Amino acid sequence: MSAIRLDGQAVAARIKMQLADRAARLAAAGRPVGLGTILVGDDPASAAYVAMKHADCAEVGVTSFHEHLAANATQDELEAVIGRMNADPRVHAILVQLPLPAGLDEERALRAVDPDKDVDGLHPVNLGRLVMGRPTVVACTPAGIVELLAAYDVPVEGRHVVIIGRGLTIGRPLALLLASKRPGCNAAVTVVHTGVADLGALTRQGDVIVAAAGRAGLVAPDMVRPGAAVVAAGTSWAGRKLLSDVDESVADVAGWLSPRIGGVGPMTRAMLVRNAVTAAERVR
Repeated sequence: MSAIRLDGQAVAARIKMQLADRAARLAAAGRPVGLGTILVGDDPASAAYVAMKHADCAEVGVTSFHEHLAANATQDELEAVIGRMNADPRVHAILVQLPLPAGLDEERALRAVDPDKDVDGLHPVNLGRLVMGRPTVVACTPAGIVELLAAYDVPVEGRHVVIIGRGLTIGRPLALLLASKRPGCNAAVTVVHTGVADLGALTRQGDVIVAAAGRAGLVAPDMVRPGAAVVAAGTSWAGRKLLSDVDESVADVAGWLSPRIGGVGPMTRAMLVRNAVTAAERVR
């Protein structure tokens, strides 16, 4: 068996074409979409990621407003920038690039963002709306995973999804989203983590496995039921090389598999742009 490649790059390209039409209609009505990004420090991976987001915005017709603060910026300086973007009518969505340098409070920074401009869906108000089953903004990577599975007709509704990882950006919101009664979701969801004694005994029960633990090569072929869909959402770094939570040999067992490069990453960025466009559409 050779797994079907879940090509996030191709799906994201189609989504961005649709977003470009929506952004153009807003611009024609005198309301061009604006995304504000805030980068603190000079972490190369964070800087590269923000640059890719700006490129996506330019491709779709979304204007980027960027603030780059020094690594020694204070919490007050960071929150002052957030406050200016909250008050700026040209900025419809705000991204605070994580992780922040040591000494800065990430949770406090995320709370400072206007919930209506929270492009990442991580503000407590938006997470609470997701818990209630009435989300207005969904975290980008979980939303991208759901879109990617739907694009390849991977059966999810009524099936068993096993998520490895309970983090705020992927595992927890994804579990809530997939368990909700909405198209492409409505699944039985099990959330596990690397502290579980026999992880494979649980992952082998999954029709869909989402690896989001940030541990390279965590998911091996013997942990996957033949024909299951496997989404490699977690990554880590070895020097300058990006590593996946899923061993490449899983392709010999799985029915579907997202690649290390060009899988979940492009979908995450496409959902960020979609959240920005949607935020602009909500403004009256």
